[in-house]
Amino acid sequence: MPLTDTRAFLERRNALWLILRQHSPDDVNAAEVNTDELNADAQVFEQALTELSKLIGWNRPRILAGLGISSAESAAEQP
Repeated sequence: MPLTDTRAFLERRNALWLILRQHSPDDVNAAEVNTDELNADAQVFEQALTELSKLIGWNRPRILAGLGISSAESAAEQP
């Protein structure tokens, strides 16, 4: 793999992890955020999770574990 491909891969992977951390369901204070914002965050989170899964070959539970979120917690918080 050429260096530029490796760099692009690592940059994208790191950006997706950052998006997941920023939009994590555990990170939301429902009293301060309206429903539309929660739904938008959930959608961004799911899109990033799906893309990261395809990029690195990890399944959903493994990625959630990397974020410190159990699969049961995540399922309960999905819209």
